[in-house]
Amino acid sequence: MKTILIYLFLIFCTVSAFSQEPPPKKIAIDQYIDELLLEEQSLDELLASFINFHFLYLSVNYNSDTYFSGRDIDIDQYNISPQITYMHSKGFYASISGIYYSEFVPSWDVTTATIGYGKSFGKGKIFRYYTSLSGYLYSENNIYGLYNGNISAGFGIQNKSRTLGTVLSSSYYLGSDAAYQIVSRTYANLKLLKTKKHHLKIRPQLSIYTGTQIVDVLSDSTLQDSFISQNTLFGLINTQINLPIQYSTNSFDFELGYNLNFPSEIGDETALKNTSFFNIGISYLLDL
Repeated sequence: MKTILIYLFLIFCTVSAFSQEPPPKKIAIDQYIDELLLEEQSLDELLASFINFHFLYLSVNYNSDTYFSGRDIDIDQYNISPQITYMHSKGFYASISGIYYSEFVPSWDVTTATIGYGKSFGKGKIFRYYTSLSGYLYSENNIYGLYNGNISAGFGIQNKSRTLGTVLSSSYYLGSDAAYQIVSRTYANLKLLKTKKHHLKIRPQLSIYTGTQIVDVLSDSTLQDSFISQNTLFGLINTQINLPIQYSTNSFDFELGYNLNFPSEIGDETALKNTSFFNIGISYLLDL
């Protein structure tokens, strides 16, 4: 049972991608929930033999560097993203997550609460959809341009052997200015070792981010005052490659990954540099 959940919330990012990629920095954590419901293994298969089965999934992810939409903001800092998720066998789930930045003031940036529903369907359960609603609680609320939450929906397809898959997701961000994002993720699932208690695999992923470009601009090095400038042009934001290796044993999952960003210029942006970072994740499954 634990094997099927090995990749939940250990992003690389998705999602991560993941905390690196959503347009505004204030909503970077949201891509985690996409990976929860659009995994390479069908959760319906896992839960088919249970009636009203439910569990808690505890995870924390460390990123060695912080980039927003793949862009370097000239601040060397790491970030940590803890998350607690409840899931029911009927497809309903709820999640609370947050993100900590080592150099921002305050360091704890935003707490995200999410509720959602997802289901697999079709012959062999190779198709899957989900929808979710998220709300944000900020540590610093006097910054212009903050979003209140988002509405997301996604659709995924995978081959019968669960070795290849694609996810297409969209998000509409709620706030004073409309913002939206469309993300395509294509992944492979390559098993290196599989025994009764130990599983090792690599899961390379290509993510393409399009939508309304949001660029975070910090006014001074103290990070006491900051503002967000928004370019409402729609276009290609960033392309990301994730190269994670994942190990699962008993109720624990571990991940070590390397991630590459290839940001695309939008509006007045010029000479954007490619960026990269390492991620480390650990998670634990608790049966209820």
